[in-house]
Amino acid sequence: MNRAVNQNKIESWVKTRRDIHAHPELRYQENRTSDIIAKRLVELGYKVEKDIGVTGVVGVLQGKRGPGKSIGLRADMDALPIQEKNQFDHASRHPGKMHACGHDGHIAMLLGAAQEFAENPDFSGSVVLIFQPAEEGGAGAQRMIEDGLFERYPVDAVFAMHNWPGLREGEFAAHTGPVMASSNEFSVTIHAKGAHAAMPDLGIDPVVIAAQLIIAFQTIISRTCKPVDPAVLSVTQIQAGEAINVIPDHAVLQGTVRTFSIETLDLIENHMRKLCTEMCAAFGATANMEFERKYPPTVNTPEMANLAKTALETLNEVSEVHSNLPPTMGAEDFAFMLQHKPGAYLWIGNGDGGHRTHGHGIGPCTLHNPSYDFNDRILPIGVKAWEAIVKEFLK
Repeated sequence: MNRAVNQNKIESWVKTRRDIHAHPELRYQENRTSDIIAKRLVELGYKVEKDIGVTGVVGVLQGKRGPGKSIGLRADMDALPIQEKNQFDHASRHPGKMHACGHDGHIAMLLGAAQEFAENPDFSGSVVLIFQPAEEGGAGAQRMIEDGLFERYPVDAVFAMHNWPGLREGEFAAHTGPVMASSNEFSVTIHAKGAHAAMPDLGIDPVVIAAQLIIAFQTIISRTCKPVDPAVLSVTQIQAGEAINVIPDHAVLQGTVRTFSIETLDLIENHMRKLCTEMCAAFGATANMEFERKYPPTVNTPEMANLAKTALETLNEVSEVHSNLPPTMGAEDFAFMLQHKPGAYLWIGNGDGGHRTHGHGIGPCTLHNPSYDFNDRILPIGVKAWEAIVKEFLK
């Protein structure tokens, strides 16, 4: 397992990664990307199916030792609607589109692992490679599941790996519980009574009510949720009025709620609805609230997280596998897969941005940043990580 990786292979993985980076495709438009993936998997001898969940690709390889368990490995494919600021040769060739989250690297790592599995299929059972569209807000994982992913490919467990800027090269994180928060959006429309701004007594001011409601929402987090159960409620937009001297007849509040458990999310939503109804009524107004649950929390199965940690610690290239790093309030639609199958969502260190030697934009190498670039030096580490996890799971 700790054999050196052939330099020609690494160069081919880097070439693939940079080609995909230069040709980013937004959610559910990953046609060129999925064609590249499917063609490569066919060349390697995988059984391949395309167009699961619109543009998703699945490749299956049976081990030469016969029947056994089945493990799913997932990589996301879509880019973001961001204008790239980098000027190196593999920068995006499509204005307003950029691989600013490292999905290009995730694809390259999993294709590299696919090559290693095909060349060394000395295992029992099967490896199912899942290349998923539309992670960035499109719920591509859910779409693939609804399209019969796990009926067609009933894996026993599923794993995903995401690069993590700030985590050093050679380091990983395998949380034994929550990794990413749920992502939810709300919109509250306050219906009041417009009036002249100089005659507020003749109206019911929705702006004042909105201000009261914003403060009241924060008491849900500080006085209703358990202090040891992290949650975020952020009002990020307020829209009201068209003229300085007019009290409007309505106001709209919009924002996001993030939690690590469905129970806490239920609690927050219920209290928000109660405040909207009762506080607005106290002022003589009414309100309606729309609350959309986008992505559930990403929660690792402890057994699978520990299995991954054990596997990763066998590699010479791995300096540390963290199991107690704080989770993040960001969201990830791999959560849908973990609702159906045991598994784990892992972080692989992407470094501090020092790999960007020239041509990069002025800015940090953080996710969803126009100056971001995936660290090609971690490609072989990621490939070997996938090998180690598969070996540990299928043995």
